[in-house]
Amino acid sequence: MSASNFVSHRFGASHDVLQGKATSAAEAERTTLSLTMQLYGIGYFLRTLGIQLRFGHLSRAPLKLLRLELRGDAVECDWIARPADPWDANLPHPVGNRHASAQALEDAIAVRDLIFGALPGVNSAVLRVYRRSANTGPDLIIEGAVARNQSAARSIRSLAMRAKLCGLRFWLEDGILEALRTEECAMSF
Repeated sequence: MSASNFVSHRFGASHDVLQGKATSAAEAERTTLSLTMQLYGIGYFLRTLGIQLRFGHLSRAPLKLLRLELRGDAVECDWIARPADPWDANLPHPVGNRHASAQALEDAIAVRDLIFGALPGVNSAVLRVYRRSANTGPDLIIEGAVARNQSAARSIRSLAMRAKLCGLRFWLEDGILEALRTEECAMSF
């Protein structure tokens, strides 16, 4: 038996066990660092959402985040779309609804970009956008399973086409977002 083996056996630990403990300590440190970075990314996402997306281009109302869930490399994010701007009250009703719909699509693309920018370890996200409805409760108006590598060029002029190319699903009727029916959501892949 060599001197090094004798010393390690004398103190009750073999070289392999000591090597294993060093490896698990390094692995624990990487996990802690990863968790810290995820928490930092979530904080950055929430701060940026509150600051940059406080006001929209077509509505001054803030977004209302309902849920943000991080699971490994996937995120689920739900929020309430901005209502029509109070300054649109004197315009014909469909015009205010078109503005609110365009704002909801812009916000969905912006939140998608913010998620992948703030959380570098995230590769996919499920986004759901709801609209307040006085008689039926919140209506799902936009949903989609989006991926980091699935994006649309900013040169595409059509907002609806950019949103579709990002992986978002919605029903647009005369420029106004309609509520998605649950059977459509369940049947869609």
